[in-house]
Amino acid sequence: MLAGCTAGTAEPSPAAAPTLPSGVTVEFVQLRADVAPRQAQVHIENGSDSALTVGEVRVEDARFQTPATRVIADRISRVPAGGSIDIRVQLPAVDCASASEGPSRAVLEIVGGSASGEVTASAPDPLGFVAELHARECLLERVTDAAAPAFTGFSPSAPGEPATLELTVTPTGDAAVRVAGIERTNLLDFAGVPAEEQAYPLDIEVTADDTAPVVVELPLVPFRCDPHAVQEDKRGTIFDVRVELDGEPGEIELFVGEELRGRILSWVASWCGFGS
Repeated sequence: MLAGCTAGTAEPSPAAAPTLPSGVTVEFVQLRADVAPRQAQVHIENGSDSALTVGEVRVEDARFQTPATRVIADRISRVPAGGSIDIRVQLPAVDCASASEGPSRAVLEIVGGSASGEVTASAPDPLGFVAELHARECLLERVTDAAAPAFTGFSPSAPGEPATLELTVTPTGDAAVRVAGIERTNLLDFAGVPAEEQAYPLDIEVTADDTAPVVVELPLVPFRCDPHAVQEDKRGTIFDVRVELDGEPGEIELFVGEELRGRILSWVASWCGFGS
């Protein structure tokens, strides 16, 4: 009778083990949708013969100041045999004093039928996003010693006319930097820039003696008008800004922020004629 009452229930996970079961692999990846909220994914492939239940997750890497942890705390994830799962983690601030090149380590809480335990596994970064993020954000940290760039306003336009995206570069008085230009995105372009040119020229020179903010009005037009480009947008409002620091060129990423992003996407829909 007892056997009959339990038939059809989920098979319990195996007891926690000090190492991952044979056939289980872990990767650390960042998808396009993760960039703006500064998140990443712990991708787990369960090539074993048994289901795997994962509780707490953290990723340790010397290039970050603290471990990356689950975006939704206290969640339990079940990975069936032969299946896979992506567990979203929030990335902490980078540690620019660290010269480490990885690799990352994933610490997983493996939940068993009556017990749980932590397992540490190598978490390769096949896209190399951590190294790129570390270099980019440490460059931004150095840039902000001289000036703080930010998008500070947006004025929509009628179809056929360019809108205005306001960029403000505020000197901080500690160093010098040249803000050379800003590149188009996969969704947004700048009016008047030839197709063969990759960036809208800015040529803003900031010295350690400057105090007055520099405000630039960028003439914005949609780069494309297919509806799914807006509906599925991931990076369309993240701009690459070209800078020159101590004579060396580089690029930083600058996001418009969630509030301006919503206004810009609504304007693109209206400008292109598929908005409500």
